[in-house]
Order: sequence, then C-alpha cells, then structure tokens
Amino acid sequence: MTASDPTTGPNPGDTGTPRPIVHYGDPVLHRACRPVEAFDDALASLVEDMFASMYAANGVGLAANQIGVDARVFVLDCEDADGERTVAAVVNPVLILPPPPRDLMLGDEGCLSVPGPFTDTPRSSTAAVEGFDPAGRPLRIDGTGTLARCLQHESDHLDGTVYVDRLPAKTRKRLLAEAGLR
Repeated sequence: MTASDPTTGPNPGDTGTPRPIVHYGDPVLHRACRPVEAFDDALASLVEDMFASMYAANGVGLAANQIGVDARVFVLDCEDADGERTVAAVVNPVLILPPPPRDLMLGDEGCLSVPGPFTDTPRSSTAAVEGFDPAGRPLRIDGTGTLARCLQHESDHLDGTVYVDRLPAKTRKRLLAEAGLR
C-alpha cells in the first residue's frame, strides 16, 4: 500500500523541518510510546517533520521517539521483496506476525539511533501492521523483504526496543562502541 505517490505531487516531508535524531541511551527510546489521541494539524506537522528527518538522515524508516517525541507514529519509505515501494505514515500501529514457526530472514539491519554499523539480524520474512493514517483513516500494510523488516523495526521502536537490544550482549556492545555510544 502506498500512502502517497512521491512522483505525482508534493513529496512527504517537503513542508517539514528535519529534527535531530535521538541516539541509543536516551530514555525516550527505551520505553513504550503513548498512543496518539488527536488526528489534527499538530500530528500532520509531526509526520511532515518525521519524513523530513528520515530523508535528511538517509533512512528508510523513522519512529517518533527517534526525534524525541513520545507518540505511537512511524514513517517509512522502502521496498518489499518484489521491489514495490511503500511510502507511508502509520499512527497507533499494531504489528501482526505470522504464527510460529515463522520463516526468518537474516539480513543487514541498522538504525538511525545507532549511527553507522549494520549487522545481520533475524526477522520474520513477512509482517503486517494495522493502524491509521494521519487523517485517522484505518490502514493496513502487508510487507515482505525490507518492508517486513522495516515494519518490525519501527514497531519495536514504539514499544521501547532498539534493534541492538535483540542481539547478543557482545554484539550489542561492539555495535554501540562502533557508533560511539559506549
């Protein structure tokens, strides 16, 4: 599902202002975010700033807490396993994974909040989210490949989990040191 087509009009983030990315260790990244209750101009402005921040940092996804905002919102711009691009903002997402046993994919994963290093991280090869667009309309995004990884990664952020938290302690410490965060 493509929430907007950046080739036929204003691009997401064009009216936004890039904000600084919060790094691993900041408390806002390590607690669950509050649900969004108002679908208003402030939310629309936040989403624009999130897209602008993500694009300025060359990311494919960004959760609100990564710019210091305690709200269950993420944005993404990435492709699925077939190369189909999805550009979307998801408010109050609920992650849906297939029942175990899941088909896992191992692939490079990185994070704007842990700048620099990437490492192989196992994720479900398929995932979906259900939530709302910034106008409050229900939406569902089904993903494979990088899109599935992104849906899981950004949903984790909103639950207070950074991808390195899913890794063995030694690997996590190495990646945080490479990022200059330990």
